[in-house]
Amino acid sequence: MLPKTRIISSYLHNHTAIFTSHTNPETQLQVRSISSLKVVWRKDRKLDQAIENDKQYKLCARVVKEVLNEPGQVIPLRYLEKRRERLRLNIKVKTFLSRNPGLFDIYYDRIKPKTEPVKFLRISDRLQQIIEEGNGIVMENEPPIVSKLCKLLMMSKDKVLSADKLVHVKREFGFPNDFMVNLVPKYPQYFRILRFPGEEKSFLELVSWNPEFAKSVIERRAEEESNLTGIRVRPNFYYKLPSGFFLKREMREWVRDWMELDYISPYEDVSQFDQASQEMEKRTVGVFHELLSLSIFKRIPVPILGKFSDEYRFSNAFSNVFTRHSGIFYLSLKGGIKTAVLREAYKDDELIDCDPLLEVKDKFVELLEEGWRERKEQMQLQMEEVKKDKERMAMGNKE
Repeated sequence: MLPKTRIISSYLHNHTAIFTSHTNPETQLQVRSISSLKVVWRKDRKLDQAIENDKQYKLCARVVKEVLNEPGQVIPLRYLEKRRERLRLNIKVKTFLSRNPGLFDIYYDRIKPKTEPVKFLRISDRLQQIIEEGNGIVMENEPPIVSKLCKLLMMSKDKVLSADKLVHVKREFGFPNDFMVNLVPKYPQYFRILRFPGEEKSFLELVSWNPEFAKSVIERRAEEESNLTGIRVRPNFYYKLPSGFFLKREMREWVRDWMELDYISPYEDVSQFDQASQEMEKRTVGVFHELLSLSIFKRIPVPILGKFSDEYRFSNAFSNVFTRHSGIFYLSLKGGIKTAVLREAYKDDELIDCDPLLEVKDKFVELLEEGWRERKEQMQLQMEEVKKDKERMAMGNKE
């Protein structure tokens, strides 16, 4: 059976870009327009599996976060039951708790004085320990977190981003829950919070430009390779199509020519570029590559990226970039959500280099797996007891 494919048209605005040679003004390179070219979307089962692997972890993390956000970090079980739809929990809370032992402790308390005691949830001691260890890991990694926040501001056109939007992407980039309150004020040399009269929204502004932060992952990689080999390495993208993926001749030729164009840093001022130019395409791919590289999972849902279209100068059809450059990105449709994945960051369904902040996630997953093993052992013991009871009843009937 042939693998599932989908034809996704990836369009650039109709244009012809001409580059004039400095050595010979009469020599011109005409870059092919791809307005009529199509790219075949092909399912990448291994990268889809990477997303599937984190499905249970993310569900459990949402429920834990819901409890932690409650006053006293406790909640009546029946209150949590009413929030199932918002938490995207498609089973009863009692079933969820039985399937994931070790996350919470259940105890009885009164919601109001003189009322009957009801079941409450609080996080378990083991989970509390992991959370405290996680806080320590965040503190150890504060410098790279500050650098990452600066980079997000430095790539934006006005060096200003909405505080609400940054809070919305904190999990993607590993920012602490309270980073706007406790982290940002510690670094006045980099950040300033802006509030405008008559507006409820606040914004985060970059105060100073750090040249060290203005080096992209691709530029640093080229720099490291140059130092290693003693030969100047030109910054460029890793481009590798997955097994079984082929481009039509016209598209192959366009990609070859496009890859030969000079790399444009996502931190470079591009206000002089036309939105439909080849240079802007190169820069846009560079921004997406940098954003995904800065994210802790090296993948970000496309709707989240879309929230920053204006700040990062993305076109309305920006998601076509991920199919147009299938050797750099993968556009997953897993779970009914478009997710942009950085191909070079994965080997099969595993991250190659894990962000230090993912150590917390690994400990959380270990706790989950330990609970699953305990549950499996208990169920096996129960089945054995049932089997023994049946055997005893059968023996009794014979007698």
